[in-house]
Amino acid sequence: MREILINKTYRHFKGNVYKVLYIGYDSEIIDDNGEHLKVVIYQSNHDERIWVRPYDNFASKVDKEKYPNAQQEYRFEEVE
Repeated sequence: MREILINKTYRHFKGNVYKVLYIGYDSEIIDDNGEHLKVVIYQSNHDERIWVRPYDNFASKVDKEKYPNAQQEYRFEEVE
């Protein structure tokens, strides 16, 4: 699994840019390994909204069957 870094900026494959604020854990959801679900807490650069997404989803590859025209390999890719 890819490492997602806090205080780094990532571009979503649909174009918006976000800053990762924290890596956390959901207090209510237990994953298949019996651990609390790991999540990414991130903030939109365009409207400053705060979002939470499962870590595995944030780090995943774009579904090219569903989004054949996507330019990125990963759902979120780090930008300089």
